[in-house]
Amino acid sequence: MKKYLLAAGAAVTAAVAAAALAAPATAAPTAPSVSTASASAPAPGAPAASAPTGSVSAVRTVRSGERVDAGGGYTIWLTRQGKHWTGPDGFEQFRSVVDGNLDLTQPALSHQGEGDFHSGVYGGPHRPGRVELTDAEGRVTRATLLQLPGRPDWGVWYAHTAPTGHDVSVSFYARDGRLLVELPAMDF
Repeated sequence: MKKYLLAAGAAVTAAVAAAALAAPATAAPTAPSVSTASASAPAPGAPAASAPTGSVSAVRTVRSGERVDAGGGYTIWLTRQGKHWTGPDGFEQFRSVVDGNLDLTQPALSHQGEGDFHSGVYGGPHRPGRVELTDAEGRVTRATLLQLPGRPDWGVWYAHTAPTGHDVSVSFYARDGRLLVELPAMDF
């Protein structure tokens, strides 16, 4: 089951827009919806350990269209229009950053997921520091951050979490350690 969430605004916890199941597409749609969801088991090389709360993670800069192996059969790539990804099923999916669903003048965060694989879009006027996922048992997983050159206002995050059978909360922090946006764990 795929789940989707979106939040925008500083320290937002109540303003979470729940979206529906993502429809697989063979090509990137021109007017996709914003979404959030679940995750997959830790893959080799995927960040999975807890990180200290004030530390800064590096944002990896990738070329437009550069495919990134996100582990577990998932591939992610960014274009000027938004986030693209495929999973083990091979279906291409897309979340736009230009259709107005994310207000990048303030901190924003979305969450898409399948099983134990989680990903989404982050953005806003603050320099990104890190995205963390917290499961029901309190385990924290640090996400990998990707960004296009010359586009500091948004990027993509992804992570694999341990299987828990529960949703995870997702937090987006500024480079200086301030919490910008938090999406609470929600059951759909």
